[in-house]
Parts: sequence; C-alpha cells; structure tokens
Amino acid sequence: MEIPYTTAERPDTGLTNGRFGIWLFLASEVMFFGGLFSSYLLLRLGATDWPRGADRLDVVLGAVNSLLLVLSSITILAAWGALRDGGGLAKARRLLGATIVLGVVFVAIKANEWQHKLEEGIRPATDMFYALYFTMTGLHLIHLLAGLAVLGYLAGPGAALFRRSPKQYTQRVEITGIYWHFVDLVWIVLFPTLYLT
Repeated sequence: MEIPYTTAERPDTGLTNGRFGIWLFLASEVMFFGGLFSSYLLLRLGATDWPRGADRLDVVLGAVNSLLLVLSSITILAAWGALRDGGGLAKARRLLGATIVLGVVFVAIKANEWQHKLEEGIRPATDMFYALYFTMTGLHLIHLLAGLAVLGYLAGPGAALFRRSPKQYTQRVEITGIYWHFVDLVWIVLFPTLYLT
C-alpha cells in the first residue's frame, strides 16, 4: 500500500499539538462552566423569590476586577506579540509580569470580598444565592490561580527555553494566553450574572 505523501510533504495547517490540546481542554471547560451557569439559571428561574446581586454584592469591586482582567488580557497578548514580532524576551517578561500583577490584584480583591462576607456570617449555606456565588467565583478563582502559576513559570525559570528554542517558548506563551483569555471571558460572564442582576 502506498502512502499518499511523506512527512516532508504534509501541508502545514498551523494547528500545533499545543494549540489543538488547549482547544480540546477549553471545550471541556466550556461544558463545565456551562453546567454551572445552567444550574444558576434553572435555580433562579425556579425560585419564587431571588435576591438582586447588586443589593448583596459590591458592584464596584466586581467592576474593578473586570477591568483588571481585561487589562491582563491585553498585557498577555502584548507579551505574545512582542515575542512573535521579535521584540525580545525582556519586553515579553515585563508584560508577563504585568499580567501576573493584575491577576494577583484580582485575587486580593476577591479574597477581601470573601473575607467581608465571612465576617458578616455569610456562608455558602446561608442561601442558594450565596451557595452559587461562592461556588462559581471559587471555581473561577482556582482556574485563575492555575493560570498565574503557569505565567509565573514562563516569566521566571521557564524563560530559559527562549534561549534554546524561541519558537517553542513563544508557542507556550500563546497557549497560556489562550487559556488566560478563557478565564477572563468566564469572569466577564460571571460579573453581570451574579453582580448586576
């Protein structure tokens, strides 16, 4: 049986294993968060009385956190662009550092918000609204912390890969950026769902 083409003749689709893998992973994450949002919607529509998030949560803090994540998406995109366009590792690392700082500030604000709720005696068991609030924002926070860990590695010890293989390092920053944009997008949907309705 004859092989229609050799490896050298195979067309380059631009879809690397890493890109394919992250999109498969994000497809599962869409189903995961889709289930959470569906649960929220069904519980809210089935309730005879549902509290307004704007009356229970700090809308200003939620908006500030939204702005931080939008800015962090811009900085990680700029880091990838700097690597792709030959802007150099130093510039990319500064931009990755800025992304990390914005993410850490987000975490600090969210921790402060949770602390105030806990000090007021509010727990997930308080009612269904707070059960969903703590669950959904907590799971988002776990995803954000995972992204920060990868960003910290890429900006720190992982940057040594750039000297050996700039293309491979650039692809890792790109793939991490795709994940980071997804985490940001989840928050952009969470914020109005929980805080503004």
